Amino acid sequence: MLWATVGAVVASALWAAGVFVLGPLGDKPDLAGYQAKSNLCSAVDYSALRTEYTEEDTAPTHNSLKHKAIDQSYCSISLKASSSSSYADAYLSVEMDLHKKTDPSPEFTAVWSAYDQRYEGYDVQKVSGFGDEAYLVTEDTTSGTGTAGSRAVILAVRDGWMTYQMSWSTYSSSYATTTPPEIGDVSRWVKTDTRSTLENLRSD
Repeated sequence: MLWATVGAVVASALWAAGVFVLGPLGDKPDLAGYQAKSNLCSAVDYSALRTEYTEEDTAPTHNSLKHKAIDQSYCSISLKASSSSSYADAYLSVEMDLHKKTDPSPEFTAVWSAYDQRYEGYDVQKVSGFGDEAYLVTEDTTSGTGTAGSRAVILAVRDGWMTYQMSWSTYSSSYATTTPPEIGDVSRWVKTDTRSTLENLRSD
């Protein structure tokens, strides 16, 4: 009986050690070649959006966080349609998170596929061609006139354990003499700029 008990204890200890070495689920972070940037703005390409917003923001704001569990990078850019604009006509923000301890897949799907449950007036469309999973989220409260209300476009992407969002937003009142661009146009620009930005974030 003693030897049986000792054997069971040793086997249990070896099993526990094996689980400890491999991790609770044996998962290894899949960062898909992306690298964190201390200044994300230096990697953001918004050339397509510059079709509408010709003035470059010479002082975009950025911040970053590095931790053993997650790396986060954020950039905010003010968009101006012309040099005569006293204030920004629209705003662009980009965020990239590298999840190094936990697979973000279930939460990413839940948050973005059901975004319209949390915020009334948003439309959600799953799109292909971006990483493992991507959603285009849009809002238009201008009733098609463009003279009042707001418009917004968000493209959220997950590639492995990397998550990314490029978000554009504007209020019609920000445009003094013209109306803001159509959702369809901005969606195309955001898709184009996301592709090139993600390429930048994977380069050395």
